[in-house]
Amino acid sequence: MTILVTGSAGHLGEALMRTLRAQGRSVVGVDIKRTDFTDHVGSVGDREFIRRHLAGVGVVIHTATLHKPHVATHSHLDFIDINITGTLVLLEEAVAAGVSSFVFTSTTSAFGSALTPAAHSPAAWVVEDVQPIAKNIYGVTKLAAETLCEMFARRGRLPTIVLRTSRFFPEADDDPDIRSAYATANAQAKEFLYRRVDIEDVVEAHLLAAERAPSIGFGRYIVSATTPFDRDDLMAIRRDAPSVVRRLFPDCAELYADRGWTLFPSIDRVYVNHEGMRALGWRPKYNFRQILDSLRAGQNFGSSLARDVGSKGYHAVVFDDGPYPVVREK
Repeated sequence: MTILVTGSAGHLGEALMRTLRAQGRSVVGVDIKRTDFTDHVGSVGDREFIRRHLAGVGVVIHTATLHKPHVATHSHLDFIDINITGTLVLLEEAVAAGVSSFVFTSTTSAFGSALTPAAHSPAAWVVEDVQPIAKNIYGVTKLAAETLCEMFARRGRLPTIVLRTSRFFPEADDDPDIRSAYATANAQAKEFLYRRVDIEDVVEAHLLAAERAPSIGFGRYIVSATTPFDRDDLMAIRRDAPSVVRRLFPDCAELYADRGWTLFPSIDRVYVNHEGMRALGWRPKYNFRQILDSLRAGQNFGSSLARDVGSKGYHAVVFDDGPYPVVREK
């Protein structure tokens, strides 16, 4: 059975292509960008291109997308054309080709403003049934694409799993305040407490979703590292996150001090992966405990796959104000 991976030049697309090729599985990568992991160059919105390369395909893993950093450089119509229309073309052609399962890579950014609780409120406990409140065109189009996936699945036409992935990119934070206050490794290690996941675990979730989609029919799951927090910690981590982390991980203070690292003073949301683990049989390997153990051993806390894929960036140009362009309303 052949697997089609869209967005094969991106972080996740390349990671999937590397993994599937290493496993000796039949896989085809498509992207608008030519790389060693792109077998065919073309757009997901090009119906004839997609139809041609879906011949003999049993599974589609759709990672191609415009991302949040593109909001400042691409029009709303660009986002609609790629994130919504491209997904619709894939769904329609997948049905016509008799594809047995479809996996759509979405994002926890789709929750939007629901991720930011009011001042003095507990941190948000983010599970699948939290109602999204989109706050930019990226969120709007990812939510619309999710809804298309659900429509096709609910009509019994195509078993589909939507995976809302948290951060796995290696690039520095898109928030200039975070970039200026914390080294990249420092910030990303702390994010494993509540909003980050290793790309190796993301790949595993996608492959399990492809296997389980026919028996599930439709599912939407959060893909993030397992948080050490529970609901009783939500007020405390909003007020004084370091005290909670030091209580749960007494060795953290020394390991961080040795590197001149610090913890975030406050955490405003926690992504909860329980439902995805239950439904998919997914067992993420990388978490904050593993990170501390790696620091103690003097090892890199990321997976070898994350290192192999490396940093790609989101634009082909360098901006005057840093690695990310300033967001301007379109």
